[in-house]
Amino acid sequence: MYLDSKSKEEIFKKHGGSEANTGSAEGQIALFSYRISHLTEHLKKNRKDYATQRALQLLVGKRRSLLDYLTKKDINRYRAIVKELGLRR
Repeated sequence: MYLDSKSKEEIFKKHGGSEANTGSAEGQIALFSYRISHLTEHLKKNRKDYATQRALQLLVGKRRSLLDYLTKKDINRYRAIVKELGLRR
């Protein structure tokens, strides 16, 4: 599988503060971004995989809602995670 527990721990350690803090908005946004990039590469090769396309759209929506939550909660954390991950907007 493309995402094992070690890579998840690294993502949460880098963005969430610690690997135990899996519920932080920054860690979840980073995890969603990793999964989105993986699914995007898959869809470039498999254009007609509509189930994956729907899963990608749902992930983008979840990430968007978490980013909106961060803008309302703490704008500095939002700006930091967007800059760190290189997200547009």
